[in-house]
Amino acid sequence: MTWNSYNLDHIAQELVLKYRHENVLNESHKMRLAVAYGLERFWGEHLRLRKETEGKYWKDTWDKLVEEILKPAGIELPNDPVLLKDAPKKENKDEKKAREIANSDQINNMAKKLWNFAQNNPDDNRIALAVLTQLCDALVWWTQRYK
Repeated sequence: MTWNSYNLDHIAQELVLKYRHENVLNESHKMRLAVAYGLERFWGEHLRLRKETEGKYWKDTWDKLVEEILKPAGIELPNDPVLLKDAPKKENKDEKKAREIANSDQINNMAKKLWNFAQNNPDDNRIALAVLTQLCDALVWWTQRYK
């Protein structure tokens, strides 16, 4: 078996270059801090920021982790699409409740998958967190170079 870097540094550089003109690179530092709270919280941050470019940066980082880094390494981290519906201009109480339930269900389903992943695959979970930590360290490094 040989060393494989899984292109962490290159992926981080691409992400920083993609977002460097969007005034969101300080998110790299926040991402690095968020890793300590686990995959579930890191994943959920893009939802909180979904209406802003920062949310896209978080989501792109998550997607790269799942698809380009962990999947080739044989780790299948959940990544279901969560498409939250925003409130329309006019909405009655029943429509609001139904929309909020649908949004919560999507979030809850994905969060459950991440919690189950952590419980059922503790070694893969630790690897995913370690790799995400390294990816975020690289994001911070490239952010400091390109800011």
